[in-house]
Amino acid sequence: MTQTAMAPTRTDRLLAGVERLGNKLPDPFLLFLGLFLLVGVISTALELAGTTVTIPGTDEPTAVRGLFTGEGLTWLTVNLGPNFIGFPPLVTVVTILLAVTVAERTGMLGAAIRVSLGSAPRWLLPYAVGLVGVTASVMADAAFIVVPPLAAMVFKAAGRHPIAGLVGGFAAVGAGYSTSLVVTSLDALFAGITNAVTTNLPNAGATVTPVSNYYFNVAASVVLAVVAGFVIDRIVEPRLEREDAPREMVESDDTVDGSTAPAARDDEDVAPALRTGPGDLAPELDAAERRGLRMAGVAFLVLSAVILVAVLPSGSPWRNEDGAFLPESPLLDSTVFIVFVLFLGPALVYGYVSGSLRESADVPKVMALGIKDMAAFIVLAFMLGQFIALFNWTNLGSALAVSGANGLESIGLTGYPAILGFILLASVLNLFIVSGSSMWTLMGAVFVPLFALLGYEPGFVQAAFRIGDSATQVITPMNPYIWIFLVMLKRYEPEAGLGTVIARMLPFVVPFWLAWVVVLSVFYFGGLDVGPGVGIRIP
Repeated sequence: MTQTAMAPTRTDRLLAGVERLGNKLPDPFLLFLGLFLLVGVISTALELAGTTVTIPGTDEPTAVRGLFTGEGLTWLTVNLGPNFIGFPPLVTVVTILLAVTVAERTGMLGAAIRVSLGSAPRWLLPYAVGLVGVTASVMADAAFIVVPPLAAMVFKAAGRHPIAGLVGGFAAVGAGYSTSLVVTSLDALFAGITNAVTTNLPNAGATVTPVSNYYFNVAASVVLAVVAGFVIDRIVEPRLEREDAPREMVESDDTVDGSTAPAARDDEDVAPALRTGPGDLAPELDAAERRGLRMAGVAFLVLSAVILVAVLPSGSPWRNEDGAFLPESPLLDSTVFIVFVLFLGPALVYGYVSGSLRESADVPKVMALGIKDMAAFIVLAFMLGQFIALFNWTNLGSALAVSGANGLESIGLTGYPAILGFILLASVLNLFIVSGSSMWTLMGAVFVPLFALLGYEPGFVQAAFRIGDSATQVITPMNPYIWIFLVMLKRYEPEAGLGTVIARMLPFVVPFWLAWVVVLSVFYFGGLDVGPGVGIRIP
């Protein structure tokens, strides 16, 4: 039941103001075009001024390079195409989208959700979404694409507001990205970077491994899942109800008579069950759906077994040169392929068994419907790719990180306030450098030796960095996945803009940041190990 008669709260008014302000920004394509030109002007001025930055651990200073110079303009003309095609999220988004669209349009996801929610209490869903979201970083960036729409479907099937699930799923994945209940490739990546800057320290403490933050990660995952569930249940969903936000998805301008079916020219030859996409979910499965779901489950198990048989043998080509999977290996680089196959294979089986797919020609037609939904993002990706490539090429990100780190160091903070200042600096820099490995490479080179001299374990400093690396990335336009989320949100709210996204995400950012700091404080003041053999202080 909607609550449209209820007066907006003070929080509602604040978030509405943020939304209005953010939505007054130019179209995202034009916004990033303007930022591209701004970075070009600033970088050129800094190069003409002879600006350099010395990254700790390097022998030579790094010069800031300008766009509007001979070198810069040559770089642009040579790399315009590669900047677009090489934009990292395109590889993940477009590939996985092809498979997820088939799983969605055949009805497999809806059927699986109805079965899984048959006896699940409604009150538990926000907390389940929170837990799945913060743990989903095991799928790397694929989590940003898979979790939010599934969470929306879960909420809709349970009679709750689907946008609350969509928003909560994205927030949990993004703001909790650096933590998980299981060890991920990010743990190995961070450990390698940390160890690289401790080699010359006289007393470097315990060697950092992929499990050096495991205790902290598990505790943080549980706490953040509870916080995410609380925010979804008590703040986000009630606000959506007060706003009377739409519960049904709408299509793009290519609609038929205002219905949710895509235009006939796109899918007139597709099986009828695929035309409307994920509409209302009936409470009970019919015989064909049950049979299709059983066979899809069998297909999932078979494919999983094939993958395990391929990668587990000691001589598997998916292992690294040392015969392991961490810190890097072909298996970890195959995440997109694995997610693609585990969605597409069962979806095809479900479609043909249930009858939602009639013939093989239906498959590419259904995939095309998913690409059509993402057309606006693909256009935006052209400009995003140019901007991010320029930002990296000019070395402005490195200059920003090192300058901020040196500024904090010059203040002379010691003890726990220094840790909080470090986390706050990482949170701010995360608004500009969303790549965790890039930012940790820069910040770790400065702060790991600094805090080691103060007696702090490198593994503990790495744990503190995780807070700043994640909490704020769901509100920065520099995060390319925020624009993918905007496309998802527009399927419910066609008028949504960047301001809408930020307003939806803000209720998560501060609670996540504070909850994470509280968890770290418990470890710090309790003298607890953040991982096996890794305490707070160097013995």
